Amino acid sequence: MSEPTFEKSLNDLEKIVQQLEQGELPLTEALKQYEAGMALVKACRTELDQVEVKLTQMTTEGEQDA
Repeated sequence: MSEPTFEKSLNDLEKIVQQLEQGELPLTEALKQYEAGMALVKACRTELDQVEVKLTQMTTEGEQDA
């Protein structure tokens, strides 16, 4: 099974935030949702960091070719 896309992870995170902001979840469910949200934040941050490295490499290579 493949990893979820950045966009899917971000969408799932937004749904979790909305649920938590409503304040209607029982405490144990809110904690589970919070933990799931933190895992999504970590996954999104990792992907963004990887993209940043690739962009930096591309920019550096482009400057060297000029």
